[in-house]
Amino acid sequence: MSARRAPTLIDSFNYAFEGIIHVLRTQRNLRIHFVVAVAVLIAALVMDVSKIELIALLLAITFVLIAEMINSAIEGAIDATTTSFDPNAKLAKDIAAGAVLIAAANAVAVGYLVFAGKAADRSGAILDRLRDAPAERTLVALVLTVLVVIATKAYTGRGTPLRGGLPSGHAAVAFAGWMAATYLVGGEGHRFVISSLTFIMALLVAQTRVESGVHSASEVFYGGLLGALVTLACFQAFG
Repeated sequence: MSARRAPTLIDSFNYAFEGIIHVLRTQRNLRIHFVVAVAVLIAALVMDVSKIELIALLLAITFVLIAEMINSAIEGAIDATTTSFDPNAKLAKDIAAGAVLIAAANAVAVGYLVFAGKAADRSGAILDRLRDAPAERTLVALVLTVLVVIATKAYTGRGTPLRGGLPSGHAAVAFAGWMAATYLVGGEGHRFVISSLTFIMALLVAQTRVESGVHSASEVFYGGLLGALVTLACFQAFG
């Protein structure tokens, strides 16, 4: 038998690309990171970030993707070598997952430092028009959101007002609250921070509905979009 041929440089590149494609196909978290990375880079072009800021973003993105791929490789290697529960194997997986968490937290911090001021400046002019909107308008927007959710569920015949069906009522109310908070809060320094925090909380509410199996991703997306648009329409119509 002839000796196995050593891989060429092209073979090495092919193996590397195969590994990247494999984790993208099989690892949901990496797909999420990849989509977020693309969105961040597009936002960087739109916001016209500086060269130094772009370098920081690229380093943070690369750090997250590499950490997630190493985590996947460690999990695959451990699963291939043991079929029974091993505390050390679990510990190794937990440590690798912790590394991904640190990388992701660092990326969020870098993204906030780069985009916070730019996004606040761009949105400030729009939000200033409705900054003094009365609180009653928020209540009306939330009630309208709930009524539209119930009407939609009654029309489709799926789910109950508080569980299941199209759209997700929890997501609708959460994103309605985000939109209302964005319009009502005053102050240049606090508006973007509060809007960002309420948006993250709305996303967490939506995620819990999907993770618990109560709603599908499309039902949650439709609910969030519905809540945000109804609230926006209320503030625009009576602004």
